[in-house]
Amino acid sequence: MADSRQDWHIHLYVRGLLARLVLVLAAVLLLPLAVNAQSVAQPGGFGTCKPISERTGDVGCWIISDTALGPLQQPRVFWHLDVYPTRAAAEESKQPGGTVVDSLGKIWLLTIAKAGWRPSHQGKRIAEIGPLSIAAGKEYSALYMEAIMLPGMTSAIHTHSGPEAWYTEAGETCLETPAGKLVGGAKDAPVIVPASSPMLLTATGNEQRRALVIILHETSKPPTTVIHDWTPKGLCSR
Repeated sequence: MADSRQDWHIHLYVRGLLARLVLVLAAVLLLPLAVNAQSVAQPGGFGTCKPISERTGDVGCWIISDTALGPLQQPRVFWHLDVYPTRAAAEESKQPGGTVVDSLGKIWLLTIAKAGWRPSHQGKRIAEIGPLSIAAGKEYSALYMEAIMLPGMTSAIHTHSGPEAWYTEAGETCLETPAGKLVGGAKDAPVIVPASSPMLLTATGNEQRRALVIILHETSKPPTTVIHDWTPKGLCSR
């Protein structure tokens, strides 16, 4: 009789042990699903812009062109944005300082030139952004990017070796620098950031941010450098 009671206790112990083991295994198996669901719910950061060849979806920041412009002789230049119905029409209108790109569902002629410049064959003028301050006489390249971000997404903390500007088609962006914060939306004045300024970019507002971005960088230097010696104050989250 005593042996039967002992066997029964052992049986209960083993059943309890197996039940706990099943719970542990279930938790381990479900953890990746929970982490993945959390990553989907939280936009998080996109780090830095990636080449268009690495694009796997719409959302993100994608480098679509990096065009060498040669020496720029003026200390202040302007970014001209024109849209054309076809790529052939845009290419026909391109002049020195111009780049044709396909972005945000449109064909763009993007040109670095003086204030008031116009292409040889007129398309639809979208914007003239500037002035962009540079070191006259140095060689520059125009790095163009398409940025599509969900509200809450952030960049890495970084600097550029030349001025950055963006044309916002939709949504809103907040940029924090040591000087404070700048907010730019589709109806606001374009944001221009000088060379070498530390920055943290955050998509704000309630809708997807869609923007065309330029970094007019010195050709001999990397356009973007991730830094770790400046800590933002979180101005864009207030």
